[in-house]
Amino acid sequence: MNKQKRQEIFERFRAANPEPTTELEYSNNFQLLIAVLLSAQATDVSVNKAMQPVFATVKTAQDLVDMGLEDFTEAIKSIGLYKTKAKNALATAKILVDQYDGIVPNSREALESLPGVGRKTANVVLNTAFGQVAMAVDTHIFRVSNRTGVAKGKNVLEVEQRLLRLVPKEFLLDAHHWLILHGRYVCTARSPKCWQCGISDLCEFKDKQPSPAAKKRTTAKKTTKTQAKKQ
Repeated sequence: MNKQKRQEIFERFRAANPEPTTELEYSNNFQLLIAVLLSAQATDVSVNKAMQPVFATVKTAQDLVDMGLEDFTEAIKSIGLYKTKAKNALATAKILVDQYDGIVPNSREALESLPGVGRKTANVVLNTAFGQVAMAVDTHIFRVSNRTGVAKGKNVLEVEQRLLRLVPKEFLLDAHHWLILHGRYVCTARSPKCWQCGISDLCEFKDKQPSPAAKKRTTAKKTTKTQAKKQ
């Protein structure tokens, strides 16, 4: 994909959604960190549903420590891998209290040293909480980047590095959010909604999907031809 196409793609993303952000619900950096930690291999919707009552009272790392592992584990049991995530969240909260005065650090090294916080989680926090350029490549961004041709790569790190290098600088801060939302709602895994896609004419995906109505018309034509041959 050439520079002109990438430029136009992100200009369209920006025009459609000038201020993109995460769909996780939170009110401060600590809540964001915990929500992102819990969202691994789970949907934002499931995390929001479980954490809404928790975040009503748990607003700081000390609050989570005070809540305790047993009660927190019970509160998030609807989220996938909840037992492991609960242990990591409590351990992270304790470290924040003991080593960072309860404040979420704004460096990758510090974030990735926290239990349950990997590169992707750190990238989301750095980007969303601290306004740093970072690409948190999840399954959606990996798929969209490869499918459209924006930044092809064999693994998430390769895609992350290529996005940082290839996305025009003016779009780097928000690119992660645009790509994940596009993958979540338009460029879906099994049946991409190419007929609703605002960048379909720029996308280099070869097997673009027709609308359901167009599929019905094609099927009807094939049926008619088959019946005519039988007669």
